[in-house]
Amino acid sequence: MLSHYDQARTAAEAQLVRDLTTSLNGEYHAITCYEKLAALAPTEEIKKKIMEIRQDEIRHFQHFAHVYTCLTGCLPAPKLSEACASEYRAGVLASFKDEQNTVDYYLKVSGQVYDTYVKELFRRAAADEQNHAVWFLSFLS
Repeated sequence: MLSHYDQARTAAEAQLVRDLTTSLNGEYHAITCYEKLAALAPTEEIKKKIMEIRQDEIRHFQHFAHVYTCLTGCLPAPKLSEACASEYRAGVLASFKDEQNTVDYYLKVSGQVYDTYVKELFRRAAADEQNHAVWFLSFLS
């Protein structure tokens, strides 16, 4: 029989696996769509910045995948839940909104996680996502 502490820990780990799955799917979507968005960029400077943002998303994916694999013993199998925008401005607007929503989500997850490494991982990713949102907003003007 599991103690109350063990039950709580098991429930928290199950929730973290769900949150990591959501995060991995989001990062996978960003990685895929930002490559396409960069190809639509009107200038080389914007293209370069979008590809730098994409590199951050790859790094986030790798960190989240490591934690996911440690918890589950399985490699993640991310899914692309929606299509990428085919027009530059629509893609930038969608990216801005997604980055803003992701900041809130990562901060929520960070607040629920007990492990300090994972907590800090989500906090750092949230800070990166906020920075990305500012860049995408600047691309709209």
